[in-house]
Parts: sequence; C-alpha cells; structure tokens
Amino acid sequence: MVKDSSSMAPRLTDFCFPDAPEEDKYSVCVHCGFCLEVCPTYQAWGDENHSPRGRVFLIKSCAEGELPLDESVIDPVFTCLDCRACETVCPSGVQVGALVEEARGQVFHARRERGDTNALMRLFLRGVFPRPGRLKAIRRLMRFYQKSGLQTLARSTGVMRVLPPQVREMEDVIPEIDAGPAIDVLPPVMAPKGERKATAALFTGCVMDVFFSDVNKATARVMVRNGVEVQVPRDQICCGALQVHAGDRDMAREMARKNIEVFEQAGADYIAINAAGCGAALKEYPELFHDDPAWHERAVQFSARVRDISQLLVEVGFDPPKAELPMSITYHDACHLCHAQKIRREPRSILTSVPGVDLREMPDSDRCCGSAGIYNLTHPVMAGELLERKMDDVPQGVDAIVMGNPGCMMQIRLGVKKRNQQLRVMHTVEVLDLAYQREETP
Repeated sequence: MVKDSSSMAPRLTDFCFPDAPEEDKYSVCVHCGFCLEVCPTYQAWGDENHSPRGRVFLIKSCAEGELPLDESVIDPVFTCLDCRACETVCPSGVQVGALVEEARGQVFHARRERGDTNALMRLFLRGVFPRPGRLKAIRRLMRFYQKSGLQTLARSTGVMRVLPPQVREMEDVIPEIDAGPAIDVLPPVMAPKGERKATAALFTGCVMDVFFSDVNKATARVMVRNGVEVQVPRDQICCGALQVHAGDRDMAREMARKNIEVFEQAGADYIAINAAGCGAALKEYPELFHDDPAWHERAVQFSARVRDISQLLVEVGFDPPKAELPMSITYHDACHLCHAQKIRREPRSILTSVPGVDLREMPDSDRCCGSAGIYNLTHPVMAGELLERKMDDVPQGVDAIVMGNPGCMMQIRLGVKKRNQQLRVMHTVEVLDLAYQREETP
C-alpha cells in the first residue's frame, strides 16, 4: 500500500468519480459504537479510524468535501477486512461493506488517473481471473509443479526463500491439484436421482475450481442425490468479487454482465454456489448497476436465484444420510456466509443430520480467520494474528474443521500446518457427500 500521500496529488476534495458512496448509506450511521466490539482491526489497534463507524465518518467527510482523498482515508478503507461483522450488530442497518467497496472504487479511479497502479495486481485482476483459459493454464502448471518433482526440488534447495513469507506459506498448503477442473470434467447436464425437485446451474468459480475442484464435484453429486438436475454452464467466468474488493468496479461490472447472460441462458431454477465470498458477490450484483436500470433489473432477477449450497439443500429438502460417519467436528462461520448472506442455521442443519457426527461449537465461530479474499497476502501480519486467534478457538479433540469458503479453507489449512495438528479441513458439502458415499459402500 502506498503511504506517501503526495502520490495522490493534485488534491481531491471529494469523491469525484462515478459510483461514489451514497449519502443514504452513510447518513444512517448514528455512531452508537456497537460495531467496535466486533471489528477485528479496531480490536487489534484501538484506533477509531480503523473502526466501522470511523471508516463511515471518513467516507462521509470525503464525500462531502471536508477531507481530501489521501492516506488518512485510503489506509483505513483498505485495512478493512470487509468481513461485515459490523453489519450483523448494527441497529441502524449501515451497509459498511458497500460503502468501503465504493470508496475503494474512488481510490482505484484516482490512482489510475495518476498512473499510480499496482501492475502485478492489475495483471491478475484484469488479465487472469476474468479469463478462464488462463486460469486453467495456471492450474495445469501448478499440477505439473506438484507432480514433476519441481515442488520438492524448490523446497529442498531453498529457492522458495526468494518469495515473500506469506506467499511461501500459501504455497506450502496448496492442496494437491487433481486431473481436471469440475467445469471440464462434469457433464453439461446431470440428471437427478429419483423425482426432479428443481434445476440448478452450478457456479464453479475460479479459486474453488483451481484449488478445490473436488468440492465442486461433491456439490454436484449431493445435488443429484437430492433430486436436483445440475447444469454446468461452460461459458461462466470468475464472479468479480476480488475486483470489487480492489475497487475495480468497471471490470467487475463487465464480468457480472457476462455471468448474468450465461446463467440467463441456462434458465435453471437456482444458481448454486459453494463459496461464501462468491455467493455474496453474486447476490450483490444489483449494487454494481444502480445507475443502469436495464442491467439492474437483470441483476436483480439473477441474484434472486443465487443460493449457497447449504441454503439450496435445506430449501429443496435434502435427505438425511443413513450411514453413520463417526466424526467430531467444529464449524467456522465464513464471514461472507454468516454476515453478508445471513446464513448460519443451514450448514449446521446439514452437519447435525449426519449420524455419528458430533458438532462441537467453536467460540466466536463468526470471527474472521484472516483470509478475507487476498487480505492474508496484502496484510499478512494482521491476517496472521486473526488466524492465531481462530486456531486458539478450535475445540480440543475434534477431527475436522468444517466451513463453506475456499479462502477460509486455505487460511485454516495454514493454521493447522503451523501448529503441526492432524486435523482435516473440510467443506460442509464434503461431509454430507462422504456420508452418502458410505451408504453406497457394501
């Protein structure tokens, strides 16, 4: 993050670019302070500017021309994890996440006008994530790296030391990449088992299908097992969540239009998603088009069909497994599932339906683990502190930590690795899928 405010010159006296934070969002904050006790950055630093109400005040002041768009605003806006815990406790319903993302959009525009952009970040956000072919090429390279012996050689020779520590840590916990991404391996249409209850188009995502394609495949199997016809649209692309978080709302809009068109053509009853961050982004597509009535209406219709996999299964009525799965687990509430999408009951309903599963609740299960998109790469110290606290809260004696988001899975895999623990890190749908597989095993 650039700390020299002179890089923003000439001084901006307000948010002067399109898509600015809206008055009806920041004006409802009454500065009550309920948000302070749940904000990770305020709890860590005790700095009012790094609290939700502080950020809202800074955004309001900048929008009304009382503050320039300099580091006094930029730093708090970008150190926010966008975990939305503040929104859960806010009695006034302040949309802090939306305000922060809109403010980041203003910063993105300002920096781009001045040529002050991060070339590497721009490469990935515009040149890689929106392009499925390039993502698949990276996936193939990573699989080759793992299978060819290059990974072992790189680790044993010390070559990895040239990388930043946070990148080395993430490389150390990347799952084994399987042969093919779900979007290529799964059939375009999968007939349901028994009577058809609904149709669902599976949103395979980018990070999920690169690192955890087995979760996508389990998601499809579980839907089929519960009477849902599964479609896998081949032309879908990344949801655009990372672009929104980075402030590149123009790119996010372009990606949203593409996905809306693709899933309109699919015509399924539901759009099924198994990644909390992606699900929140898909449900918030209308926010990207509030100045474009035609696309806004299409985005509203699109988002109305989006369901997290746990939400969808409960809604259609899933079959509780009959086979016993003797396992003690704890559940981590991914921020963008419990705070952004308000989904807490459904994953627990699924997990506790499995015979033999002992769910032990985690203290502060909805506290951010530090992943927060790519926050663990851009702010590794804060992310590391949050991860340590999360691992401290894992109940003793459990066999697995279960959750519903790939970023959290990577982050908590790192926590398990650092503590040399023999714990499985699983997605909610994997537990259900495993139980169903046991039914079919003689």
